[in-house]
Amino acid sequence: MSTQSAASTSSSTSAPSARVAFVGAGPGDPGLLTVRARDYLSAADVVVLDSLHRAEEVRRYTRTDAEILDGRQGESGKALTPASRASLVVRTARRFSDHGMLVVRLMDGDPSAFSGLTTEALACSKAGVPFEIVPGVSTAWSVPAYAGVPLTGRGVRELHMINAGDTKTDWSLSVADDITVVLLGAPGDLRKSLLGLRKAGRDVQTPVALTEHGTTVTQHTHVTCLDDAVEQLAGDELGEVSVAVVGEQVALRGELSWYESKPLFGWHILVPRTQDQAGPMRERIAAYGATAAVVPTISVEPPRTPQQMDKAIKGLVTGRYEWVGFTSVNAVRAIREKFTECGLDARAFAGLKIAAVGGVTAEALREWGLEPDLMPEQEQSARGLLEAWPPFDDVLDPINRVLLPRADIATDTLVAGLQQIGWHVDDVTAYRTVRATPPPAPVREAIKGGEFDAVCFTSSSTVRNLVGIAGKPHPCTVVACIGPATARTAEEHGLRVDVVAPEASSASLIDALAAHAGDVADATTQAGEEVLRPSQRRPAGRRAQPKARA
Repeated sequence: MSTQSAASTSSSTSAPSARVAFVGAGPGDPGLLTVRARDYLSAADVVVLDSLHRAEEVRRYTRTDAEILDGRQGESGKALTPASRASLVVRTARRFSDHGMLVVRLMDGDPSAFSGLTTEALACSKAGVPFEIVPGVSTAWSVPAYAGVPLTGRGVRELHMINAGDTKTDWSLSVADDITVVLLGAPGDLRKSLLGLRKAGRDVQTPVALTEHGTTVTQHTHVTCLDDAVEQLAGDELGEVSVAVVGEQVALRGELSWYESKPLFGWHILVPRTQDQAGPMRERIAAYGATAAVVPTISVEPPRTPQQMDKAIKGLVTGRYEWVGFTSVNAVRAIREKFTECGLDARAFAGLKIAAVGGVTAEALREWGLEPDLMPEQEQSARGLLEAWPPFDDVLDPINRVLLPRADIATDTLVAGLQQIGWHVDDVTAYRTVRATPPPAPVREAIKGGEFDAVCFTSSSTVRNLVGIAGKPHPCTVVACIGPATARTAEEHGLRVDVVAPEASSASLIDALAAHAGDVADATTQAGEEVLRPSQRRPAGRRAQPKARA
């Protein structure tokens, strides 16, 4: 069924309205948002959220003109009751007279469990507003899984999932040792529920797992016993816990904890890159359990005058060149945009040989329908490309000219090297890299003060520009570079390089950083020392954050 049809509608008649889709958002990890949910978000005209803290994430999937509404509080700033939230959904749907319009009510976790679905869906039914339900990944199942706590197994007879805010729960039904209890709610309600279990006779030494920010990169799970959990939830240290698991299965976490033990879990990584290019790196970093802070150090802009590029494009289509060499994704993008402007497409490359500096650039060419004829065999850099480039042969090569569309600040290594092996080179400025404005003062201080655990440099220009606009990263910060050329630039600026990617790609860079972190953690553990993030190894006087809990 397409997202344009209603799975459930009211039989009552009323004024026309938009359709409402109650969609499960999952527990927090963007990767747990279902394909179906993303389809609905991409078609939504309005999205009503449980709270605006997920608005930035949701914007990744919606149209730019989609409206985002806060379902937690009204215009006056007061918290909405379930009934007033249901009224908001109905009013929003009735703003439209076209059944083709779509209002997505995005609900944390799975709409059918521990949510206000019943109240809101009944309100739609009574008002004659057509609605449908898209299940999501349930918080009750997924958060314990991410904490490394299986809910069932040998010796578990029953599984009880309980809303901690329910004041009428009969806790005597959940006191047996062979029952696993999952509680969902605010810390205060969780404490009352655990008190109820203790008073009803559950063994006070029963293991309890308390998880906050479940399935996100800031997840933290605290393992204790029933007696201690009641006391600990009375304080502020565990003020954001939302899921508690009670039962003997919690004891398996020591062997089954997989998420919080990822090599980069809890790391805060600086990515000096433009926002539009940082997406894949952010996703890769998140997959390892870390957070990424993108600080643009350059902006990519067209050449100051178009004449040089116009002449190069004309020469490309009239047979002036034997080779076209691409040394960056930005160069591919610049030529592609110029082709579009001139009404050309990839067919204009017929008969030309194409060189790419590395895997990322090659992939950008393939997306355009072009397969590179030449790539470096080892080092993915201008130097590596030059080593692989064949010398000009006046018998085999009908034309002796090469087009290199590059940045205005590109080095002369490739041009000089090609000239030495017999090629005439048209070194054309395809785009300009302009130094970005300095980041806000708190970000600059975080960089210099060591609050970032690592920095990932993807080019020599990102090294030069970051140092220029924000200063050098703190000595405790792990420095990771995409290749040898970038590493040399970092060292020239006085930085200690810890990681060099084996391949010139952002994925390889993050994988190499994770491998480095894993090796350091293993060595530290074998030495009998506590594993700390790089930012935690700063001198105590410079530390701006408390040490993360183990």
